[in-house]
Amino acid sequence: VQLQASGGGSVQPGGSLRLSCAASGSIFSIKVMGWYRQAPGKQRELVATITSGGNTNLVDSVKGRFTISGDNAKQTLYLQMSGLKPEDTAVYYCRFIGMVDYWGQGTLVTVSS
Repeated sequence: VQLQASGGGSVQPGGSLRLSCAASGSIFSIKVMGWYRQAPGKQRELVATITSGGNTNLVDSVKGRFTISGDNAKQTLYLQMSGLKPEDTAVYYCRFIGMVDYWGQGTLVTVSS
């Protein structure tokens, strides 16, 4: 099973992007889906998670600007990002945690004027 993340790109500050992540095969008992990001020279960090029950959690730096959503049955995950700032520049990774922990390959988001 592979996770395919897409939707990254280059935008100006204040712009919007929607990231998507889809699984290529069946993942059993997904408990949590999440987005992480890694900025140049920094460690990978959590951005947002959504549980199988639909409970969401976002880090303070993106609250009010990002929205996470997902569909366990379709094994898809989304991250709607608005009000993007230069500090949001990073490679964004999706992660599905079920009986096995899966990571996507990453999609680059660049926010620059």
